[in-house]
Amino acid sequence: MNRFYIIISFIIIIISCEKTPKAETPIIIKEKIIKQFGYTLNDFDVVKDTVKNGDSFGTILEKNNLFYPQIYNIVQKAKQVYDVRKINIGKPYTILFSKDSLRTPQVFVYQPNLIDYVIVSLTDSLWAEKKSKAVKLIEFEAEGIITSSLSETMEEKKLSPLLSNELSEIYAWTIDFFRLEKGDNFKVIYSGKYVDDSIYVGLNRIHSAYFEHRKKPFYAIEFETDSKRGIFEYFDEKGKNLRRAFLRSPVQFSRISSRYNLKRKIAYYGRVRPHLGTDFAAPVGTEIRATASGTVVKAGYTRGNGNYITIKHNSTYSTQYLHMKKRGVKKGQFVKQGDYIGSVGMTGNTSGPHVCYRFWKNGKQVDPLRQKLPEAKPISKDLKDKYLTYMKPIKQQLDSIGSNVKVLDNSIANN
Repeated sequence: MNRFYIIISFIIIIISCEKTPKAETPIIIKEKIIKQFGYTLNDFDVVKDTVKNGDSFGTILEKNNLFYPQIYNIVQKAKQVYDVRKINIGKPYTILFSKDSLRTPQVFVYQPNLIDYVIVSLTDSLWAEKKSKAVKLIEFEAEGIITSSLSETMEEKKLSPLLSNELSEIYAWTIDFFRLEKGDNFKVIYSGKYVDDSIYVGLNRIHSAYFEHRKKPFYAIEFETDSKRGIFEYFDEKGKNLRRAFLRSPVQFSRISSRYNLKRKIAYYGRVRPHLGTDFAAPVGTEIRATASGTVVKAGYTRGNGNYITIKHNSTYSTQYLHMKKRGVKKGQFVKQGDYIGSVGMTGNTSGPHVCYRFWKNGKQVDPLRQKLPEAKPISKDLKDKYLTYMKPIKQQLDSIGSNVKVLDNSIANN
């Protein structure tokens, strides 16, 4: 009998133990650490806002518990690095406050663009520093078939319009982009710039390209020709430099409004009068660049030419740029190919904004678009062998680009 009670008691104890709720293990939620601008934001009360109409650096600080003369001292220190008095409407800023009952402003951060930012210390040890976010480069491939124009094809493909400008520069003396034909096609390998891992901040550059124009293929593959100075140039599949001693146009991606014509009727004069230049139409203020390296031999103003500049490139070639709004160089100054020399205007005898580009060969004005101009300095034999080896896998990559390519999304393309 005693044995029976012992067994029953043992069973009751077991059942009781099973019904006793187990103690729950506490769940510890770790605070996510957020770092930005070199600070751990978790350590501060953070206010993020944008500059609004009527805001100034001073009024923003005043609204956040800082007053004169402290604001004056902060401005004087900050403007040694960046003139914070010129902050722009719509640009973001961040203020870090101490996490205590006083909630004292510690740091002001202003972002003039997506890459750069300015840090201003608001504490007793005043200082300011301009910094930049780390930029990450991501490579992309793209292709397209011309149906009307290059820019429209880029838009249809939701690609950055800057790719059009880059391609026109690379193929400046190889392809006339004003005379593309339906069915012409292209392939490009290029890179975009990103900050904070996912924010697109612009096109970096094209690394290689293929353009088929009138059934003829044109390759352009980037290659470093001077590692000390970081100079890259573009070559075709045979190692021929695509660059020429002269740029085709003094204005980037403009249109030709009037060509060199010895029998042209000039509207301004109302009669037949030889037009010895090539007019590139562009908005007032557009940058004009030197088409080749040389020395400025004339920089002045005449009633017909308006503001103009003449550059002597060597004993054979000279160029002239007319109707400038503003001259950017002086007589005697040496300029390199692509350097800014002035801006498009309507000075002198002209009916619209453009730059009249004149070209001399052996003292005679000629049509620059019909000249067989000298090529750039050829690649050395040692570099050429290295280039041809380097070029082969890139050419294969270009050739293999098809319809399933990785491109930037809409938000990137519209920037």
